[in-house]
Amino acid sequence: MKKETHEKTQVKEVGLHEAYAQDPQKADLAIFGREVDPITRRGFLHKSSLLAMASILGANIPFASNMPGGIIPALLANSDTPFSVPGKDGLIYLNDRPVNAETPPQFLDSPFTEPKYFFIRNNGTPPPLESIDPKTWKLEIAGESCKKPKSFTIDELKKKFKHYTYALVVECGGNSRKEVVPATKGNQWENGAVGCGRWTGVRLRDVLESCGIKKDAVYIGYYGADLRLDGNTSKEVISRGVPIAKALEDETLIAWEYEGQDIPYMNGYPLRLVIGGVPASASGKWLKKIVVRNKVHDGEKMNGQSYRIPCKPVAPGSKVADKDMCVIENMVVKSLITHPVSGIKSKLANTLEVRGKAWAGDRSVKEMYVSIDFGETWQKAKLKKPLNRLAWQEWSASVKFPETGYYEVWARAVNDKGVSQPMVLPGWNPRGYLNNACHRIAVEII
Repeated sequence: MKKETHEKTQVKEVGLHEAYAQDPQKADLAIFGREVDPITRRGFLHKSSLLAMASILGANIPFASNMPGGIIPALLANSDTPFSVPGKDGLIYLNDRPVNAETPPQFLDSPFTEPKYFFIRNNGTPPPLESIDPKTWKLEIAGESCKKPKSFTIDELKKKFKHYTYALVVECGGNSRKEVVPATKGNQWENGAVGCGRWTGVRLRDVLESCGIKKDAVYIGYYGADLRLDGNTSKEVISRGVPIAKALEDETLIAWEYEGQDIPYMNGYPLRLVIGGVPASASGKWLKKIVVRNKVHDGEKMNGQSYRIPCKPVAPGSKVADKDMCVIENMVVKSLITHPVSGIKSKLANTLEVRGKAWAGDRSVKEMYVSIDFGETWQKAKLKKPLNRLAWQEWSASVKFPETGYYEVWARAVNDKGVSQPMVLPGWNPRGYLNNACHRIAVEII
């Protein structure tokens, strides 16, 4: 106790900013009286901590009761302390409120994405981890086109329905937005807002059929337990959905496990939807409720311009009215070079082994090509079959270079309908969705 008192006094004397600059962990301990992970201090500060902060400042905090949960005092918000998330490794953080982080391509080189490398995409803040009890967590099935609304605990889902495991690609609709010109609003993802691994759970179809699906059903929607950044509890953070036909596909899961482990906290623990072939926003995290609708779901971020593209092509930079925007219901053919890393040097006498992943939304990849001359010629790559429908496919190629100098290796996938990735940016849209231009890496031959 004496040591803690001394640390609190020391922080008060030097000031909060200076204390954080000197020793962030000690400052956290001094202010909050315990070790606090960076994510707690930067993104999920509890209101009770305001009282501790007030005692450190030696002053009252007027209107403290009005401060929304999930945000931090501005005095602490300017800390330059490196940001991290427990259980995650090597991610590139785009922002921390909400937390969004992508995976560098080299960490997607293994056949399936390791839990620690799976990207993070949040619209709000996750429910506090201490509030999550898998034993009491309930999923409600309801909606105007549900015959017999029911609720299930996770244990009941496990006992009443057959378990399935599928490898499924989960990709943010805005992945690769950073390359879009003119630039658009939204997280400026490079290429790492994607992952593919083996999810275990029950088929959504089996659960919905146990509740009865009316003939007029056209869509499903979900609701999660995540919290709005503005503290408004009367409105959901995000509530999206998919057409009923997609919801009833074999591979659409209510999942509790990823790669043989509990789903990572920041990826939806303890329960989430996983729907391959569509934007990841349809795979609701911290899943609490699913509704069967007799119309297109109208939850948060289903309307306006969110996860929508122009119904007809538009000129780059155009303003498009909401009524002229259509919901994205399929992802596009795409590929990624996961080895080697961009900027590698290689000797002229060597053969460069190149490999990566390819996927195609609801479809499969039929062919894979690489080019070292900026698309003038293409070399066919070896392409493996997916583990199951909607999983990504591994590809590889051995490349020789004619002389020393700077090169770019380009990758191009072609789906089973003959649709190819474009070499340059595809059709522009106001939110920068569905950019599937060829991925490329730099190589210097010496």
